[in-house]
Amino acid sequence: MQSLLESSAFFISLPGWLSWGSVVLILFLFGYRGVPLWLWSVAGLAVLIGFGAPVWLMAIFLFPAILLNLKPLRRVVLSAPLMKLLDALKILPAISETEQTAIDAGTVWVEGELFSGKPDLKRLNSEIYPDLTEKEQEFLDGPVEELCSLVSDWEVFRTKDFTPEAWRYMREKRFFGLIIPDKYGGHGFSANAHSLIVAKLASRCGPLATTVMVPNSLGPAELLMHYGTEAQKNHYLPRLARGEEMPCFALTEPNAGSDAGAMESSGEVFRDANGELMLKLNWDKRYITLAAISTVIGLAFKLYDPDNLLGKGKSPGITAALVPSDREGVELGKRHDPLGVPFYNCPTRGRDVIVPVDAIIGGVDGAGNGWRMLMESLAVGRGISLPAQAIGGAKMAVRTVGAYAAIRKQFGLNIGKFEGIEEPMARVGGYTYLMDAARGYICGALDAGAKPAVVTAIAKYNFTELGREIVNDAMDVLGGAGISRGPRNIVAHSYIATPIAITVEGANILTRTLMIFGQGAIRSHPYALKEIQALMNGDSVQFDEHFWKHVGHVFETMIRTLILSVSRGRLVSSPVSGAAAKYHRKLAWSSASFAFMADMALGSYGGALKMKEKLAGRYADILSWMFLASATLRRYEAEGRRPEDLPFLEWSVEESFHRIQVAFDEIFSEIEVPGLSWFFRGPVALWSRMNRIGKRPSDSTGNKVAQAMQQAGEQRDRLTHGIYMPESRTEALAKYEYALNMTQESFPIYKKLYKAVKSGELKKGNPLKQLQEALSKSIITSEEAEKVRQTEKARFDAILVDEFTLDQYHENFSAGDNRTDAAE
Repeated sequence: MQSLLESSAFFISLPGWLSWGSVVLILFLFGYRGVPLWLWSVAGLAVLIGFGAPVWLMAIFLFPAILLNLKPLRRVVLSAPLMKLLDALKILPAISETEQTAIDAGTVWVEGELFSGKPDLKRLNSEIYPDLTEKEQEFLDGPVEELCSLVSDWEVFRTKDFTPEAWRYMREKRFFGLIIPDKYGGHGFSANAHSLIVAKLASRCGPLATTVMVPNSLGPAELLMHYGTEAQKNHYLPRLARGEEMPCFALTEPNAGSDAGAMESSGEVFRDANGELMLKLNWDKRYITLAAISTVIGLAFKLYDPDNLLGKGKSPGITAALVPSDREGVELGKRHDPLGVPFYNCPTRGRDVIVPVDAIIGGVDGAGNGWRMLMESLAVGRGISLPAQAIGGAKMAVRTVGAYAAIRKQFGLNIGKFEGIEEPMARVGGYTYLMDAARGYICGALDAGAKPAVVTAIAKYNFTELGREIVNDAMDVLGGAGISRGPRNIVAHSYIATPIAITVEGANILTRTLMIFGQGAIRSHPYALKEIQALMNGDSVQFDEHFWKHVGHVFETMIRTLILSVSRGRLVSSPVSGAAAKYHRKLAWSSASFAFMADMALGSYGGALKMKEKLAGRYADILSWMFLASATLRRYEAEGRRPEDLPFLEWSVEESFHRIQVAFDEIFSEIEVPGLSWFFRGPVALWSRMNRIGKRPSDSTGNKVAQAMQQAGEQRDRLTHGIYMPESRTEALAKYEYALNMTQESFPIYKKLYKAVKSGELKKGNPLKQLQEALSKSIITSEEAEKVRQTEKARFDAILVDEFTLDQYHENFSAGDNRTDAAE
């Protein structure tokens, strides 16, 4: 700052040296650094003096300069009339009560840096990257491993339930109390441990992961821990931890899905014959996981109090209560069939169900606070459960596809050597590396106490969407082995279940088009929320303070965007050196461009931006991929910049910037800025295409990723760390692993046979048919010949698919003796 002041004095004292080039330099320097308004005014005056401007011109300059710098005068002359105009024209979006509750429910984390246009790259690269405690690691290595061994994914899909032994084990080891504190009999695990437990279970069996994760996510335990009375905690939490109570949470209704405010379920306060305050509840809910086997229902409903017995008015609003499932009027026992995936997903209804007012979570104080409870819980839960399930499936896909591509041969070559196979394999490996990076990054923040609702929405949307891409690519590589169901098929059930994850906890279309940017543009923007609140409250002092800072922010991000675009981010100081440095600079460039274009949208559409969902979705894509790139860069540093991981870093981050570029191109072609639409669709769009932030990862990088997935060893183990690895060679994955190891160990022998064919010593053909002649010519030893036989046997066994007699087929695919007794 001192040097900038000295520069102004220099130009005043040496006017002969002043030039238009100097003026432009000062303009860009001040804009890039974001200097305060008063210094702009001093510099402007210095320029006028330096050029020998007449007094009248300096007077014209000084009038707005003084007006803008003297806040009391500015508030009266400019801000007050502007407030009235904005309010009349509805330029800024109004915030409803439910929206305000959702905004207040979470906190702003690193997404605020990305929204600022000037992110603190050191902060992004130094956020906590979590580890497990000894107790958490022991649970993963012990009970979680054991539970996986008790469950067969194929049998669960065939019989539509877990065995009684698996249910008993889940209760005995308190799998339904992962998040419940020790003092109530639970485990009190961190978000990181919770995430890794769900991921390992998901790698074994999707319905198993769902059954465990739902009671540990949004539901009675989570709500009681944060909002329950001491009496409620002491009664329910120990019973939930031990599995003596099976919870469900009933929110969705036929006419209220994503729009929870439209719910019709009701609770009416009344006084019974004994003078006790009671609730009469009526509801019709659907898609409720575990409802059919639940013993306690967490119920969301609209509370009505006609006589104001609670002292909170006649309509306190959305409320959450705990309803014992055995109450008269409760209807349970039915289930939906979500694509044949056998987890308990059910309807529940209640007709004039009577419970005491004490059933409200938090007691009377909790009446009307249900929406806030739900939003605060979802601000955390969206970042754990479904992302963990997605990463478990993704890592299993890496393991499966990598092995299969190495052992499956066509045209005499392992299919993993074909570029057509490498392309989807690179996506599977690259997306998995990126997702696992974001999983750890987010869990570190959650364990530090953050509740970043925008980031967890990013996680839910992108993990489930990338999970869909991964399983589709895995199916393509596996071909017939992917579509033939049976115990040998590892990925088919994940493929079938993928739309469920896309749909629940906020359908992905809604999450992308309304939540990530729609909520993020208000919550995470440096000034937008403060301006809107000041306008709604009629607070001219706060409005003046934040509006003019916002104006300066727009100008600064415009200058910063131009400079970083021309320099391709090279002027930014990277927090790291080496191969990753250029990506940090591109991140700063992307952030500046995003911040400027976000303000263009806010200024151009105002309150109507809520309805521009296609445009908002593209902004959401940019914010998402900037965050995912940030997480990936953090992982690379946290894990010690391993050279062998560099291709995975490069593929993941380059794919992120490519996605960012695509979204920018679409924004430039669609955004409507009054008087300037032509400029963004013409010169800006052309410059963007010529000076791209990113392009698709190179074929060379994809090759390195795909080949690493096919090599047994430490790197492949790290990339897929945390999944369940069965030891018995009767299991499909164990067959793949054994065949891969045998293929890798036998490679030198096959190389000898190949060289012999090339030299003409052996005829081209099946290796097993070459062995006798190769032995007779001493090309290989008898031990090597036996090794080839064992390898070919393992390879053949691994690539087989399941087959059934007609009777077996009928039994397998019409089974489902609905063993609800096992869950009881």
